[in-house]
Parts: sequence; structure tokens; C-alpha cells
Amino acid sequence: MYRSHNCGELNASHINTEVTLAGWVQKSRDKGFMNWVDLRDRYGITQLIFDESRTEKTVFELAKTLGREFVIQVKGTVIEREAKNKNIPTGEIEILVSELTILNSAITPPFTIEDETDGGEDIRMKYRYLDIRRNPVKNSLLFRHKVAMEVRKYLSDLDFCEVETPYLIKSTPEGARDFVVPSRMNEGQFYALPQSPQTFKQLLMVGGMDKYFQIVKCFRDEDLRADRQPEFTQIDCEMAFVEQEDILNIFEGLTRHLLKEIKGVEVDKFPRMTYEHAMKTYGNDKPDIRFGMEFGELNEFAQHKEFPVFNTAELVVGIAVPGAGNYTRKEIDALIDWVKRPQVGASGMVYAKCNEDGTYKSSVDKFYDQEDLANWAKVTGAKAGDMIFVLSGPANKTRAQLSALRMELATRLGLRKPEEFAPLWVVDFPLLEFDEESGRYHAMHHPFTSPKPEDIHLLETNPGQVRANAYDMVLNGNEIGGGSIRIHDKETQQLMFKYLGFTEEEAKAQFGFLMDAFQFGAPPHGGLAFGLDRLVAILGGQETIRDFIAFPKNNSGRDVMIDAPSAIDPSQLNELHINLNVKK
Repeated sequence: MYRSHNCGELNASHINTEVTLAGWVQKSRDKGFMNWVDLRDRYGITQLIFDESRTEKTVFELAKTLGREFVIQVKGTVIEREAKNKNIPTGEIEILVSELTILNSAITPPFTIEDETDGGEDIRMKYRYLDIRRNPVKNSLLFRHKVAMEVRKYLSDLDFCEVETPYLIKSTPEGARDFVVPSRMNEGQFYALPQSPQTFKQLLMVGGMDKYFQIVKCFRDEDLRADRQPEFTQIDCEMAFVEQEDILNIFEGLTRHLLKEIKGVEVDKFPRMTYEHAMKTYGNDKPDIRFGMEFGELNEFAQHKEFPVFNTAELVVGIAVPGAGNYTRKEIDALIDWVKRPQVGASGMVYAKCNEDGTYKSSVDKFYDQEDLANWAKVTGAKAGDMIFVLSGPANKTRAQLSALRMELATRLGLRKPEEFAPLWVVDFPLLEFDEESGRYHAMHHPFTSPKPEDIHLLETNPGQVRANAYDMVLNGNEIGGGSIRIHDKETQQLMFKYLGFTEEEAKAQFGFLMDAFQFGAPPHGGLAFGLDRLVAILGGQETIRDFIAFPKNNSGRDVMIDAPSAIDPSQLNELHINLNVKK
């Protein structure tokens, strides 16, 4: 055996025990006649002692050659530690080493393998295998494992069956760009990597599997950011003979289970909020409800007052910021500059202070009297000591801008507490959304989402008003999951393809296999997929997902550790019948 114990389990009860340990040298402290070495593995750190008066000379001298990250094996006796360290589980003992074997030497790492490292993100990404040795990353990966195991346990206990679906599938036109894979055996043809197992899980329902789940890799070739990767992991689920309420109840249960088992948090309420209400009240379809600052629409009290900016706007809308009435002019100007950044895109911002004496002071006092500003306060819910910030312009654009400001202010005010959890369901999404560029409607979720039966008649006259049997789980301002009741009959699916602009030939070429399957008795079915990366990050109290992924890509979609993507050998291209025409 390389080890009889790990480096995190020995304590005072093991004193006088002969042990064998193996791991990495965290650091050493050579005092001449005495040498201490911290030995680290995944489980913790154990201090080793080499004593000139008690350690064989060859072992003592060999210990002096140890460098950081050397891989070693030691044999020795557990003894009581004189200077105890109460900060680690093994802090009462140390190992008096009798035998030392260097299993592998190591060059000096490019950054310190410690919780607070001196390595920047780029260098740590390049040497990710070293970064994983650090507790923050290691513990994040162990945390992800714990969440995944709890998911599997919960769903398996409810008779869900885990089924694997293919990675080499057919490219379809909906959604983000596909990653494509050329086929050597089928010249000029390509597989696509799945953006989700959507059609396969529906086919499993046709196959009678009844309750399916899979923790599965998915792939989307889209622009990246901190919370997005080209390959990501879903908790993918589908059920037969269910209605929307059945699915919401089961996955409320899963979320409650995870919050209780992982975080020790009990959550009683999962509010339901319509898409329309979310957009009107919070400016986005994944509102963070851990704090207030709900939107107040001010058209009635802000227009026709000789202020042309508001009079010509489709929407005038504001939020009350608690306790911000003492903001200085410098702080206010900084926020105005913040909303005028290209990422937000506002042309300016109006503000009104709610003074403690019940009066108001605004940046537009020339146009609005105290009664007007009191109405602003009433509509936004502002109290004495608060500040009202107001934006105006096209309705959808202005709501998005105010939503960004709301989140920024909440972050600055410390209202987005990572250990506080506020889940909710957003329901009644539009079935279709109009794309100005292509001049046609697209499915807001995907083309297999069922419209609400009472809205189907609107497809002919007002397709933008048709609501979908779709729902999103939102947690702390993040969409962690989404799904829908699916279309399960050929006629409705053909109707959906028609309004998405598919010809019959196009629909058959892309999805004929699914339409054919529906003719053999497809049950009513629906499902949901949680984003595991995002869910784990939120439960772990983080904003970004990278530290919860073993080998993530950077914002350019590159793995800088293995240098991928990379050029391919010309002989392989020849086998695939591919000629490159790369523009310089």
C-alpha cells in the first residue's frame, strides 16, 4: 500500500500508531537540527517531523532535498504535536518519520498551491491540473459531485430512469449554432453535437419509459461570458402522462431537497409569476426577488408636464432605492455614467430624493412640483430617505436598462446575499417571438413546446399573443431550469412548424423521425432541464461557473491548457474530404 491513512484523518486517538502516508509537499521548514514538512492530499494536511536526534541520518538528509509539490511516501509513528494547530483536523499530531521515499520530484510551480494564491486566472487556467490541488477549486468539484449525487438519489427514488442519449446527432435549424462533426464514412455529411437531448427524450416517452433523466453534456457554439461555456451540463428530465402542475411539483421538490441537504435551508414558498408580470415589474424574465425595488410606471404622472424627454417616451419607469437619499452628487453622476455605458445604453437618468421631512428634490424640479414627485414616490413605493431613479424610452429597451440598474444597485447595497435563496416559477411565456432580422416568428423555447389550448386560435390572427405551456425555475436572479409541456400529436406539430415558417418538405427533412413516431401513439408528456453548472455555482455562493468545472474554456472558447481548438493534420482532412479556405 502507498498509504494506510489519508492526510486528513489522523488525530490524537492515533498516537503511537505506525502509519504510511503519501502526498504532495505543501511546504517545509528547515531549522537545521529539525525539519518539518506539511504533507497534503485531497483530504487534508498532516505535519511530518524529521528530528536529527531521532531520525536515521540518510532519511534526515533526504528530507532536506524536498521541494514544493514533490510527491513522497513516508512511514512513521503518530506522536503528539507540541505546538498544536486548532485550525486543521490533524493539528494535534504529527508524524515522526522513519522512512522517506521520493515518488516523484517536481519543478517549482508557476504559482503557489495555496487558498490565497499569487497566480492570475490566465496562468491558473493554463496549469489547471495544479489549480485543482488548491482547496477552493478542489472543494468546488467535490461540492458539484455532492449536488449531482443528491439529484440522482432524489430522482431515482421517484422511479426516474437514467438513460444515455447520443452525442452524434442531426443538425437542426432552431436555437444556437451547432458544433458540427464531419463523417469520414459518409462523404460530405456531418453530425452535430446536441444542444440538448430534446427529441430523444420525447422519443423515450413514445417508447414508454415514462420517467427519464440524464445528467448530460450539451453543446452550443455561441459567444461566451462568465456564466456560459461551449459545453455545459444539464439535469435533463422528461415525464409521460403529466400536466404542467405535476412537473412543477416534482421539481419544486428537487429544489427543496437540494437546498435542505446541501445548504441546510428550508424553503416553503415557490411563488408563481407570469412572464408578463416579471417583465413589467422587474424588466426581465428571471427576476431576483431577494429584494424589492419593483418598477413603478410613471407615464400618468410624468408626461404632459413640459418635459420633452418624458413626453416623447413610450415608457417612463422608476425604482425606489432604499436608503439612497443621502447619495452625493458625485455618486449620482457616477450612476448616470454607468447607465450610459454601451452595455446598458441609456441616454440619461432622472432622479428624485425623498427627504426625511417629506419634501422632494429632483433633477427636474423645473418641470415637476412636489405633488408630482409625491405621486412618483407613491407609485414606486419610495419612503423618506430613499432615492427614485427614472429612465424613459422604448418600453422593452427601457425595462431592460432599468433591470440592469436594479441589479447593479442591489449588488452595491449588499442585497444579493449568497446564503439567502429565493426561488420562483415564471410561467405563461409567449410561444413565439418576432425576429426583426429574419422578418418571421421563432419559437421562444423550441418548436416542440405546446401552446396553451385556449390560445391556439390566435395563431392565425395574433401569433405574438399565444402563450406557451412553458415554465422556468428562477433562483436568485438566475434561470436555473426551464421546460414545457410538449406537443404530442402530429397535427399540432405540423401547425407549429407552419407558423415557424417551415415548409412541409423542410419540416419532414429536419424532424420527420419525430413526426413519424407521433403516429404510433405518443403519450402526453413534458419535462424540464436544470443547468447543473449554474445550479451548483448558486448553491456554492458564486456568480461564475468556471471553478465548478474541472477543465473549463476561456471567454474565447479555448482550452489554454491543452491548446484547443487547434489545427488538424492535412491527412485527416483528406480522409474527411475537407478542403480549408480560411480567410486571413
